Amino acid sequence: MMDKRDTSFPATRRGLLQGAFAGLSFLGLGVSAAHAAEASPGSVGYRSSPKGDQNCANCKLFVSPNPCKSVSGEISANGWCRIWKA
Repeated sequence: MMDKRDTSFPATRRGLLQGAFAGLSFLGLGVSAAHAAEASPGSVGYRSSPKGDQNCANCKLFVSPNPCKSVSGEISANGWCRIWKA
């Protein structure tokens, strides 16, 4: 008797991992400035010191004197996070 399994989607380890990563991306677990509205400081890697010449004061998401359009809470002008935008 012939095996009639559907082979149109072979379940390989690579295919399963790619599907898992695509699903995580779809759920928005990758942080970007566009999707980080009201993110917690910890979720965007916020720190109170700058990264080179990048700091909150020269980020387009920063609103003086201390709030950020995308990160909740009070943010230092001298701080930095992963969603910094020139």
